[in-house]
Amino acid sequence: MRAAAFLYPWDVVGDPDAPRRLADLGVRQVTLASAYHSTRALTPRHPRTRVVTARHSAVLYPADPARWDGRALRPYAQEWMDTRDPFGDAARALTGAGLEVHSWVVLAHNSRLGEEHPHTSVRNAYGDRYPWAPCVARSDVRAYAAALAAEAAVRPGARGTELESCGWYGLAHLHAHDKIGGMPPGPVTEQLMSLCFCAACRSGYAEGDADPDDLADAVRRALAPLWHGAPEPRADTAAGEWAAVAELLGAERASAVAAWRDGAASRFQRETVAAVRASARAEGATRFRVLLHAQPGAHKCGANAGTRPDDVLAHADGVVVPCAGGAEARTAVLAPYARAVAARARRADGTVRREGGTGVNDGRTDGVLGADGTHGTGTDAVTVAANLPVVAGMGGSPHTLAEDAAHARALGAHELRLYHAGLASDRDLVRVRDALSRIG
Repeated sequence: MRAAAFLYPWDVVGDPDAPRRLADLGVRQVTLASAYHSTRALTPRHPRTRVVTARHSAVLYPADPARWDGRALRPYAQEWMDTRDPFGDAARALTGAGLEVHSWVVLAHNSRLGEEHPHTSVRNAYGDRYPWAPCVARSDVRAYAAALAAEAAVRPGARGTELESCGWYGLAHLHAHDKIGGMPPGPVTEQLMSLCFCAACRSGYAEGDADPDDLADAVRRALAPLWHGAPEPRADTAAGEWAAVAELLGAERASAVAAWRDGAASRFQRETVAAVRASARAEGATRFRVLLHAQPGAHKCGANAGTRPDDVLAHADGVVVPCAGGAEARTAVLAPYARAVAARARRADGTVRREGGTGVNDGRTDGVLGADGTHGTGTDAVTVAANLPVVAGMGGSPHTLAEDAAHARALGAHELRLYHAGLASDRDLVRVRDALSRIG
């Protein structure tokens, strides 16, 4: 079962032992950050540093001035590593150790962008802006994200990419010294607080025959009892979450919201993936794999974009699915994609058989680009990768990795992602190496 580990460039640059240490884990691929949000990260094995503070979202390579000339929305340069091209330096070192490198690109999550361009941010029903959450329905945000993805994904040495935050962001965010935990929002409250009422979204609701003022008022009315201690409606599944939202808002309003937001997210994802494919084709690549960090449920927000499985698998080469938690949680997120893959394979099998082919589809993809830079014929196989956290200090479970991986494979996952080889302790990595040797 193919396994890949997430890594930051600062985990590698300046540490000559890092590439071999990663290769010795048993992974075949490193998913290496090329555009990332602000963070404070531990570097437990680096010979010179122990804490890296990335103060704001940035690209970890030299951006092309010609690409961004004249654009108001543009990426920020990193200033915390003493190298012009951290991604490139790390990618070369990892490739030299026999590892395949794929880029890791964070898109609709950028606090500095929102602070400097407040009109781009998600705005809730109370009028509060979320600077960490660019509104993906806005045309300027879509254009920025597509250009960023095209540049940050297709870097020298990268054989593919994984796109994080490729959809709606909302209330949930580890922002500054966060103080919203006094009344921790459940999934229904979080969803209502994540609905956007910026100028673009208000126009979108109106185009769908929904009065944006009435809709915002309905959201506030639905939330009012929750602020005063009323229990949140019970919702044990993604479908149940949206059903509860619909009951609170009314079916007609909820339908209008879903139509606008689902359409906006799908358009954002399709345009972004298409931009990456066009960029890869322009660089002469015939195989370049594009995966989205995703979760089932089109209404979901966050780093793992909420999607309709059949929709996202129609334009991406696959998905990386968050699999923290136990067996029940893994089943809830992996099973919908497995069903979509099976349905896609049946359709492809029927098409190929009618055309006299073999009908074989093993659930994997090679990222082949069509002559126009698209994903070929639409019958290509796709990948579902289970993202398993392996940092014990951050809630991961490296000691059950072999069993968790076996369960994920039984649910239909084709590959593993391990979060995060740079942040993990030595003890965590010993357990990962042992588990991967048993998984095979």
